[in-house]
Amino acid sequence: MKETIRIAIDGPSGAGKSTIARAVAEKLGYDYIDTGAMYRAVGYKMNQQGVSIEEEEKLKAMLEETEIDYRSGVIYLDGADVSSKIRTPEVSMAASACAASPAVRTKLVEEQRAIGHKTNVVMDGRDIGTNVFTDAQYKFFLTATAEERAHRRCRELQEKGQEVNFSDTLKDIEQRDYNDSHRALNPLCKAEDAIEVDSTHLTINETINKIYEYITN
Repeated sequence: MKETIRIAIDGPSGAGKSTIARAVAEKLGYDYIDTGAMYRAVGYKMNQQGVSIEEEEKLKAMLEETEIDYRSGVIYLDGADVSSKIRTPEVSMAASACAASPAVRTKLVEEQRAIGHKTNVVMDGRDIGTNVFTDAQYKFFLTATAEERAHRRCRELQEKGQEVNFSDTLKDIEQRDYNDSHRALNPLCKAEDAIEVDSTHLTINETINKIYEYITN
């Protein structure tokens, strides 16, 4: 059986991982999997049903009745397209919280590994290179300053017609950075063999090309 190629792109919230990973996958002709969207979908459902990570039995029961699929850039939760509903600050915080749940991570990591071993993928998230695919052939850690990431998130939400406050958005990102890097289970960190790419002063195309060149040269 031919070995599949796995490309891991990790980094903090708002670093542009999804945009960059999707474009790199397209240039390579690989499948793109947005793992952050998978966690956001679970966080969204938890908010909708009023389930917290402290309620382990309720959470496990909810997960047993949860179906998450990612196809052609669209995230489906129980058969419904929730792509436009999972990019709010509230869902971001819920995603960060549920990512600390062993039950949630076990379910989603199993699905992610299964995908990555049957097709060539570019996968982005918080712990792809350090946990999901420690054997990934290529690993990148994409980052940018918190202020730059807050500006990007504000622009993204404004383009969708949502009212945003920069100060609140920055606080949300800083809080999520802390949560992601301090959780006990698979915290956000750069893999020892990952290439760090700081996109603070790079355009989207410059960042895409930089990663693409590392892979193809």
